[in-house]
Amino acid sequence: MTTFVLIPGAGGVAWYWSYVAPLLEVAGHDVIAVDLPGDDENAGLPEYADLVVKAIGERDDVELVAQSLGGFTAPMVCTRAPVTGLVFVNAMIPTPGETPDAWGDNTRSADARIAAAKAGDYPTDFDEFTYFLHDVAPEVVAEGERYQRPETDAVFATRCEFDAWPDVPTRVLVAADDRLFPADFQRRVARERLGIEPDVLPGGHLIALAHPDLVAEYLLGS
Repeated sequence: MTTFVLIPGAGGVAWYWSYVAPLLEVAGHDVIAVDLPGDDENAGLPEYADLVVKAIGERDDVELVAQSLGGFTAPMVCTRAPVTGLVFVNAMIPTPGETPDAWGDNTRSADARIAAAKAGDYPTDFDEFTYFLHDVAPEVVAEGERYQRPETDAVFATRCEFDAWPDVPTRVLVAADDRLFPADFQRRVARERLGIEPDVLPGGHLIALAHPDLVAEYLLGS
């Protein structure tokens, strides 16, 4: 039995995985969706990694799944816990010692986002509906409102402390209609930083809310 440990993105809200987790459990696996203190000004990447490692505990055969900003926590966990597989989902893929703040400039993510917006004829100025919620069902959006919290600046200034990519089988899942991190941009970053050709599924940045069945099927296909 695999234990799927699910790391959320900005805000740290474990609810993000609430539609995927039951599908993994029905398939006979253990699932831990880790809640991270995105609104705690004293919590950075080391604290996030501590919480994920603590949640894993003595479990082995762990498949670590990281969404968006969660990509910065994932490699730190891999160096400290018995992770047997790693999946990035529309994730920020760091280099050793990089901060989330620097990632945007280093990867030129804003340029890619704006270029995709112009090509797709949607607003270049960020708003939640355009970039996060455009393909999420209204009832799911309404359900999630009470769980939302901001991500403070604290985590963005902390370094992703690992020396080299862990020797862990790694996959990269990209949503074809991600407007925050466009698919072509994610492909480039995955190739440059990991030497991996991503897998592409339909959906936007919050693919686990818009298409949980597709995400679960992908994870179970490992």
